[in-house]
Amino acid sequence: MKGNIRGCGNRNVLAKENDMKIVIANDHAAVELKQEVKEYIESLGHEVINIGTDSNESCHYPEYGAKAARMVASGVVDLGVLICGTGVGISLAANKIKGIRCGVCSEATTARLIRQHNNANMIAFGARIVGAELAKDIVKSFLESEFEGGGRHQIRIDMISAIENEE
Repeated sequence: MKGNIRGCGNRNVLAKENDMKIVIANDHAAVELKQEVKEYIESLGHEVINIGTDSNESCHYPEYGAKAARMVASGVVDLGVLICGTGVGISLAANKIKGIRCGVCSEATTARLIRQHNNANMIAFGARIVGAELAKDIVKSFLESEFEGGGRHQIRIDMISAIENEE
């Protein structure tokens, strides 16, 4: 296993590819898909912290998205995976937390590119949009990709951070 520097919230950690700590959160629309994705991430050798609901009873995705994002931003976990009906609502909540860069992904290429170019530390997708196998491909691409660092990508991330710090 090679060591990688991973941008995680407000810290960089030297992580082996198969020893990351991943938070997963979901609302009522994604209970079954969350379980499949959780088991898949664990099969890749990562620790998964499940803070999503395990009930199909209606709940509020902003609570789950924000809680997971705070865990990523504080460095308690390395990366985050969010699932709701479309992925959009829960990602909006997560992106309100300072230091979070969460993108909605409906295919693996976007998942790879948001890590490589945007240093995303969370992804989101929709249980009503993607099936279990595509969700696994999305997660795998996200977890296996690394920020390319430097150059135009870092300049753009710095610009985003500057916007985030405006009052």
